[in-house]
Formats: sequence, C-alpha cells, structure tokens
Amino acid sequence: MLKHYGLDPKYINLNNGSYGTPLKPVLRAAEELTAKIEANPDYFIRIEYLPLLADVRQRLATFVGAKTEEVVLVTNASVGLNTILRNLEWEEGDLILSLSTTYESVSRTIQYLTDLSPHLISRVLNLNFPTTHSEIIEAFRKFLHDNPVKPDKKRVAVIDSIISCPGVLLPWKELVKICKEEGVLSIVDAAHSIGQEVGLNLTEIGPDFWVIVTNGSLENARPLFFMSPSGENQHMIKAAFPTSVDYISPKNRLTPNENLVKQFEWGGLIECAPYLTIPHALEFREWMGGEEKINGYCHNLALNGGKALAKVLGTSVMDPDAVDSDDWIIQILYFKVNVALSIPPSIKGTGEVLTAIRRKMLLDHNAFALVYYHNDKWWVRCSAQVWNEVEDFEKIGKVLLQVGDEIVKEFGGA
Repeated sequence: MLKHYGLDPKYINLNNGSYGTPLKPVLRAAEELTAKIEANPDYFIRIEYLPLLADVRQRLATFVGAKTEEVVLVTNASVGLNTILRNLEWEEGDLILSLSTTYESVSRTIQYLTDLSPHLISRVLNLNFPTTHSEIIEAFRKFLHDNPVKPDKKRVAVIDSIISCPGVLLPWKELVKICKEEGVLSIVDAAHSIGQEVGLNLTEIGPDFWVIVTNGSLENARPLFFMSPSGENQHMIKAAFPTSVDYISPKNRLTPNENLVKQFEWGGLIECAPYLTIPHALEFREWMGGEEKINGYCHNLALNGGKALAKVLGTSVMDPDAVDSDDWIIQILYFKVNVALSIPPSIKGTGEVLTAIRRKMLLDHNAFALVYYHNDKWWVRCSAQVWNEVEDFEKIGKVLLQVGDEIVKEFGGA
C-alpha cells in the first residue's frame, strides 16, 4: 500500500497520528482543484465553492452520524476548540473542567480564559497510565461530584476521545453520558477519532460539542478539521473564529441560530482545496475495502507490532497484563500502541532531551515515532497504518535502542 502514499519509501514512519499522510490520488485531486481555482478565482469561489463545500459537510455528517446543519469546517482543531470555548459566556462561579492529558494548546486556552476572567475557575483531573476504563469513569464521576456549582452556574468539561500522549482511548462516550446526568456541558476533542473509531453516531452519543481532525487517519489533504455543535446548543456559538463578514449581532437575529453555518463558509481567504478532497479520500478508502477492513488491519498490526517492538527493546507494552482482557483496548485503540523505553527515569522529559531524541531519529536514522515522558517513565507511541508492517516496528526498535544509548551518554542517568 505504500506506493499509494507520497512518503519517502526509505522513511520509517510510525507517527501518522501527528500530521497524517495524504494519499497520492488525494494530492493529485488537490493539485487539480488548486489549478482550477487559480484559473478563475472569482468564478470558483463565488459560483462553485459553496455547493462543493455543502457536499463535503453532508458526507462528513453521514460519516459520523450527525446532521448536516450541525457540521461546519474550521482550519484546525485548536481553532475549533477556541471557537467553542471563547463563545461561551463565562460568569463568576462557572467551572471549566479538563484532564491532565488534555492537548497542550487546549489546556493553554483554558489557562488564558481563566487569566482573562479571573472569576472563572479551572479544575484538572489527573490521569496516570496504565489504568482502566472503569477506573477513569469512577474518577471522572467523583471529579464532578467534588466540583459542584450553584444552580444558576455552569460546568463545562473538555474531554479527549483519544489522548495524544499516551495514545490511548478514553471512555469518552460514557463520560459524555455522565456529563448529561450531572448537567455538565461536554466538549469532546476528538482529533484522533475519525478513521479509527468505526460506526460513530453523534446523534445517539449526544456530545454538546465535538471537534475532529480528518487529515490524520482519513488521509485527505491537510489541513482539515470540523466541529459539530449539537442543534440544541448552536445558539451558544454566536460567531465564527475569526469573526466572519456574515456575523449578525444576536440582538438583530430573527432566530438564535440564524446564519451559523454561513459564518463558517467564508472566514477570509484560505487555501480551500484541502476542504474539497474529503470525497476523494472517502472513495479511495472504500476501494481499499472500507472502514472495517482498514480498521481491522491497523488494529491487529498495532497489537502484533507493539509486541515485536517490546521484544526488540527488552521492555513491555503499556499494561501488558491486559492483553487478553477487555481493558486491552485502553492502551492500544486500533491504530496506536505505547511501549516502554529503557531510558532511565532519572533523565526527565525536558524540552532539551525531547528535541535531542527527535533530531537523532530524523537526522541520523530517517525514522520517527513519538517519544514522550509520562508517569515518571519514558514511552514511545507508534501509529500503525495500512502501509506499515511488523518489520517497521522492529526497525524502529533498533533505532530507539541506539538513540536511547546516546541519550544516556549525553544526559546521564543511573
């Protein structure tokens, strides 16, 4: 399958989770669209663009089980989450709840909001892995109970569907259900879900807000992200971010949801070709065998590749005791596996050390998997894709052994 991607065939890529890898047919489609746009920008943008964009929104809505009017496209996941968080009207006594594993730019946004509005209170639930879904659910429910608000105040919970580091699945559907039971607004950062979680139905799951990245596992041209505010909460999103020329002041609107979608159709001049490559990516994935087949291959490869990598490194996968239990999915989730490294924990995960590891992998070995420091231990997160084989995990293992030895020599550690 590697021939269908634009990757250097000598590059050992086990980090699709960070940036995604577009298919060659998708790249060609993007080039053709760009040429068409540049041939007559006025005609394309003023006449052709919006119908094509509406088709993309409809396809995405069908793919995740949402309504078309609930799906709008944004330029990246941080923009989508900022759009939601900055549109909410924060008052003294409100609470914003997040997890210690929340993506860094999102946690920084929450910090900024509390700096901007000193009366807004932020609380963080600490998660350390390995752990289990049942333990997370119990901790989250207690977290909500320990952080009440007055009846006229609101609580908002920011929840990952799949954490970036460690690369694990959270029981986000259950956490959304708990939020509903407790009267908490849920914002799901689902940056890694599409293409990995099969059979999503947002209408049934019912998150209040959901933000997704499509250029990772879905393999369209980057970047493309979308957010899905549930119909009953659309009135909370008063403006696109940045503010659109189509913004209407709430006091002048005929209905609370008036022109929400229109605001996101045109937020200023951007490269719009990537938005329109979604149909090409979906069609090629059908040609490959469909979501179930792709998912099955990548999940099995993550399982077997993780075991092979751990054997090379002489370590173990995260929570190896759960291999034969239902909780095994907590640290694999279809496409990702986390494996311990032999770098001693006395060498901390500073920016200097992480930069050195990344430079050595890329510059000296033309290989990459995401190394990180969590719960006083070094790990590597590997993302399995259709172009990968178990041999790639064994190769990256040999690279990590060499890089680890060099890091110990440079930075010490008992």
